[in-house]
Amino acid sequence: FLQNGTKKFWDFMRTHDSVSILIYNTSRQCFIVVKQFRPAVYMCEVERHHPQVLQNQDEESFSRLEDPLPAVVGVTYELCAGIVDKPDLSLEEIACGEILEECGYRVAATDLRRITSYRSGVGVTGSRQTLFYAEVTDQMRTSEGGGQPEEGELIEVVEIPLEDSMKFAYDESLPKTMGVIFSFMWFQNNIAPKLPK
Repeated sequence: FLQNGTKKFWDFMRTHDSVSILIYNTSRQCFIVVKQFRPAVYMCEVERHHPQVLQNQDEESFSRLEDPLPAVVGVTYELCAGIVDKPDLSLEEIACGEILEECGYRVAATDLRRITSYRSGVGVTGSRQTLFYAEVTDQMRTSEGGGQPEEGELIEVVEIPLEDSMKFAYDESLPKTMGVIFSFMWFQNNIAPKLPK
């Protein structure tokens, strides 16, 4: 677009909308989240620790990084989530598929509670994410989860005890998405007051 006669460019990346799910295991009073490696997070850490590497922007200089960072700096804690790329399925059905694939719990679409939807990645993508809440029990776990390694997913299922959840949410040494923080706060305001004491 033109601004004061000068051509300006916007960054935009076309992407799918997505779903995410806050999963609460009532058998053990804990949240089920996933931990996975994110290349973009890793590259931000590389740039922070070795700014000269990305200045040249060529593959060869990056592959010669003398002091590579451990992969763990690119790992984040996230809600179970997935893209909306199956037009024949409802958002709830896609969310249930992600819960089974990533975390190993079988949940019925009718047992999901829609929390809200919002725009994610607004600086580049502007896609819509819909957030659901699901309660599970130990008896509903049918597999270990872990995602689909053949698609490059390396997912670790992590349990966060309810009593530690807000400390976890605000601990900046544990890299996490805003969805984790927001959903834990939502739970504290909407579900926790109704739990048996």
